[in-house]
Amino acid sequence: MNRNKATFAVQTACLLTGIWMPVATFAFTNTQIRPAFAQNANPPARVVIVHDPEATEAFQPREDKVFGMVNRGLATLTGKQAPVAAWRSLLSTQDIVGIKVYSSPGPNSGTRLAVAAAVVDGLVAAKIPPEHIIVWDKEEEDLRRAGFFELAARYRIRVEASIAAGYDEKAFYDPDEPILGKLLYGDSEFGRTGEGIGRKSFVSKLVSKSMTKIINLPPLVNHYGAGVSGNLYSLAVGSVDNTGRFEERPDRLAKAVPEIYALPAVGDRVVLNIVDALICQYEGEHTSRLHASAALNELRFSTDPVALDVLSLQELDRQRQAAKLAASTNRFELFSIASELVLGISDPANIQVERIK
Repeated sequence: MNRNKATFAVQTACLLTGIWMPVATFAFTNTQIRPAFAQNANPPARVVIVHDPEATEAFQPREDKVFGMVNRGLATLTGKQAPVAAWRSLLSTQDIVGIKVYSSPGPNSGTRLAVAAAVVDGLVAAKIPPEHIIVWDKEEEDLRRAGFFELAARYRIRVEASIAAGYDEKAFYDPDEPILGKLLYGDSEFGRTGEGIGRKSFVSKLVSKSMTKIINLPPLVNHYGAGVSGNLYSLAVGSVDNTGRFEERPDRLAKAVPEIYALPAVGDRVVLNIVDALICQYEGEHTSRLHASAALNELRFSTDPVALDVLSLQELDRQRQAAKLAASTNRFELFSIASELVLGISDPANIQVERIK
């Protein structure tokens, strides 16, 4: 069958309360369909945590320390001691590499420049051409305010906003239970009228057409609906349009985030996740609040985005408890659904953590 011209829909399902229930219909073009259900015999998820007590000073990262932490973590995760060999085990010089940052909380609480710089430096050392490296997020203004354009000038790489690239009408998320969104300027269907307008979320052409691999660099920041602004939430919401309809209700977000991530045009491109846990912000979500933050001085590495997000949820709860705040109202359903969609491991007992000082 010619998959280059056909559009496929797959009905995925999750096992909830002992019965099969439909989750969503995904439409794909030029790609393969992800399996719908994971067997229970999955190997443990592997997470490498690198800690350096001198990685930050007064909540500001020390770049020399961060560079060393990235090299050490990557070497441990890949089993390749030389940084160049470690990067080459994940990428080739032909890849167009998208480094997904989370910039809306700003330079102090979003993905920190030092972490992104360490990744870019490693890629360049591994002979990935600078023009093949894209630091990206959804909004250009957030990227500029967080300082990523200065990083681009330093390494002569690209900085791109997914919303500015336009949207791919052949790659989209269409939930089975129709949820019509209030389309905004910049959304693919903004200004259109007719039946079904507003029920799809289209993948940015930056993601579907302009990059072959993604390295995800979310910070450790709370999110009141998703629990954590982590690997799943950051990439899913940053990759598609018409997302406001999910943000309004945590139950919608719990289904939409893993299902969008499961689109082959999105999640299948991810080769590495590094959680910027230099600082853990347990209150504030998109707003920088260093007074509601704790310096952990850690970077966390894995190819499993779900395991990393689950560990982030646990850390956020620990920090909230230490600050004598009420427990977070995160919805663990998001990560249960993610496991059913074969995105990773959500059971903490099945996450293998290696700590390196």
